[in-house]
Amino acid sequence: MGRYTITGGNALYGSVTLSGAKNSALKVLCASILTPEKVRLFNMPTKIEDVKVQIDMLKSIGVDATIENDTILINSSFAKEDEVIMDKERGVRTSLLMLGSMLGRFGKARVPLPRGDDIGERKYDLHIYALERLGATIKVSDGFIEAECNGLKGAEIEFPIRTTGGTENAMIAASLAHGKTTIKNAHTRPEVVDLANFLNSMGARIKIVASGYIEIEGVTDLYGTNFSIIPDSVEALTFIIASVLTKGDVEIKHFPFNTLDVPIAYLRESGVNFYKGLDSLLVTRNNIITSVDLSTGPYPGINSDLQPLFAVFATQAEGKTRITDLRFTHRFGYAKELNKMGAKIEINGNTATINGDTRLSGSRVSAIDIRAGAALIVAGLCAKGNTTIDNIYQIDRGYEQIDKKLKELGADIERIED
Repeated sequence: MGRYTITGGNALYGSVTLSGAKNSALKVLCASILTPEKVRLFNMPTKIEDVKVQIDMLKSIGVDATIENDTILINSSFAKEDEVIMDKERGVRTSLLMLGSMLGRFGKARVPLPRGDDIGERKYDLHIYALERLGATIKVSDGFIEAECNGLKGAEIEFPIRTTGGTENAMIAASLAHGKTTIKNAHTRPEVVDLANFLNSMGARIKIVASGYIEIEGVTDLYGTNFSIIPDSVEALTFIIASVLTKGDVEIKHFPFNTLDVPIAYLRESGVNFYKGLDSLLVTRNNIITSVDLSTGPYPGINSDLQPLFAVFATQAEGKTRITDLRFTHRFGYAKELNKMGAKIEINGNTATINGDTRLSGSRVSAIDIRAGAALIVAGLCAKGNTTIDNIYQIDRGYEQIDKKLKELGADIERIED
C-alpha cells in the first residue's frame, strides 16, 4: 500500500493548482452513460484512485474511456445493461449511482453493494426509496442491488433527511423519466449543482429552485457534451490549513470561491488572513491563531469531510475547541492517530474536544480514511521530527499527487512503495 515519510518544520511557500473535485467527478462519470453520444470531460482528477475505480466500473459494461492528462473522452455507444463489475478491494460508494444512470438508459441494472470510507453508518435505503418512487422495482440479495423498470415516471420525492447520494441518484434517473419530478429536502451542495449543470449541458431540464428543492422535467433523450469539473473545495481547505500550520504563505490557484464561505469565516475569525486574486486565494496567518467551536451541517455549513482538518488546526490554536459531527457520528477515528503525535483530543459521543497549542511530535500513524489521511499529513508537516503515515492508498483515493504538490511548496515528504 505504501507510506509517506515526512520531516516536519518546513514552512510552505509558493503556489499550488487545485485538481477537479473528486466528489463531482465520480458522479459526472456515472451520469455520462445516459447518452450513447460522446462526452468529453475536462479538469478530471484522473490520477485519483476512486476515479480509476469508477472508470473501471464503466468499462465493465462496455464503455470506452480515453484518458489524456486531465481530460477523459467517454463513448458509451456500445454500453450494455450487464452487471457492473467492481473490485471488492477497491470499491466506492458511487456504484449506487450506476443504478440511476443504468435505469434511465437501459431500464435495468445490477450493481454491487457500495464500499467506501469507514466513517460510520452510511445506508442506501434513501437511494432505493427515490428510485422506487420513480417506478423502479428493486431487490437486494447476494451482495448486489438489482433494479428494473418499465419506463421511469416523474414523481414527488421527499427525503426524511438530506442525502447527497440520494439526491444525485434521483436527479440522474429523473432526467430521462416521463413527466415532472420534484425533490424536496434535497442536498444542493456545490457538487450536486455541478452534476445538475452537467446533465443540463446534455439536454436535461433540471432547476434548483431553492436550497433543498429541485424540479426536473424529464426529456426523451440526452446528448453528447463537453464539460469541465469544478475545483476541489476539500483539497483547497487542506492547503489552506497546511499553509497556516507551517506558518507559510501559499497561493491557491483555481480557488472555488463561494463554496467555502463558512469555513473561511471561521478561519478568518481565528486569525488567518486571506487575499483574493482573480482566480486565486493567498493564505497567510497572524502570529497567533485561536480556537473555534463548530458543528457540521448541510451546505453552506461545514461539511463532514472538513472536520478532520479543522481538528488538526485546533491542535495548534490557542484555547479549547469543540467539534460536533451531526452527520457521521463515528468519524473521529483519526483522533487516536493524532493523539499518538501529542494531540490532546477527547471524544464524547459525536463531539471531539481538542486542547490547543500542543506541540506535535513525529510518530508512526495510519490513514484510516481519505480525510483522516490528509489531516495526518498536515499534522506531520507542522510536527517536530519524522512522521510515517501508513495505508496511504486511502489518501490516494481522494487526493491527486498531494505529495508532489507539497514538495513543490517546500515540504519534506517522500512516498515509499511497499
